[in-house]
Amino acid sequence: MTSLELPLALTQGDPAGIGPDIALAAWARRDELNVSPFLFVGDPDVLTSRANILGIPVNIVTCEAEEAVSAFTTGLPVLPVPVGFDVQAGQPHVGTAISTIKAIETAVSLTMARKAAAVVTNPIAKAVLYEAGFGFPGHTEFLADLALKHTGQAARPVMMIAGPKLRVVPVTIHIPIKDVASALTEELIIDTCRIVANDLKSKFGMDAPRLAVAGLNPHAGEDGTIGTEDRDIIHPATMQLRKDGIDAFGPLPADTMFHDAARKRYDVAICMYHDQGLIPAKALGFDDSVNVTLGLPFIRTSPDHGTAFGIAGQGIANCSSLVAALKMAAEIAARQAS
Repeated sequence: MTSLELPLALTQGDPAGIGPDIALAAWARRDELNVSPFLFVGDPDVLTSRANILGIPVNIVTCEAEEAVSAFTTGLPVLPVPVGFDVQAGQPHVGTAISTIKAIETAVSLTMARKAAAVVTNPIAKAVLYEAGFGFPGHTEFLADLALKHTGQAARPVMMIAGPKLRVVPVTIHIPIKDVASALTEELIIDTCRIVANDLKSKFGMDAPRLAVAGLNPHAGEDGTIGTEDRDIIHPATMQLRKDGIDAFGPLPADTMFHDAARKRYDVAICMYHDQGLIPAKALGFDDSVNVTLGLPFIRTSPDHGTAFGIAGQGIANCSSLVAALKMAAEIAARQAS
């Protein structure tokens, strides 16, 4: 267990999903899995109800952040953010949206106020939040807005999926494949890589991170014969990054980047679109990969899966990714505090 003076702030996510299930499982196995103390930011009644369904004996301790570390040994510390009605496992409801959003806001506020070491977020259901008028494409953009409100400075968040065998960063994320080529620019690639290189140094302790930059087209474009984006956009971007002192190389054919020998040559793969990076990342570490948001003024990690409404409350949700997210957040926080 990484020793922290402050708790990790764990949000409830969508309370009808598996967030409560895996939070309870992580706490119940805290000694076995060496889980650092966390403060659950959410509805204690949801946790109590879910614990009863799952048959997990737990002492729910409602408390402030300052009491969470000491409370963690004998109970699950909770900072209450009530939903306001009985939540049914596996049945998402728009009425939970306000509590879900408030939990995220509270966890960020605690971390920015140095009452919590990091933010760890359970999965949300964007469709539920949209129905309630949520004005952001997703978690990451909302966190960037909260960072702006707390610091007065705009943040440019970058998603990294980090597993024991592979780290990947997609330059473009949730856009249609047909729009990827037009969305790619030298500036976007350079900005993304600069943020990645900076955070791998400051948050992951790497002195000189190595960035392998994937091509967009098959065979990285074959010098313009299979698309010109690799030659005209990606290659100039990597040249500029190298001039700036960042060890970035590419564009590389994506189909030869992810085998065992290739992965030894870099610390992170910079991919041009979502599935180019997340397919190999999840194939190599589905249960223990972590979603890390780089470029924020606070630490944020998350399990790399969704709400899984279909299995909520059934006792079969795997807490491995959440445990990995908690451990990674604790390790980053300890490194920055040293």
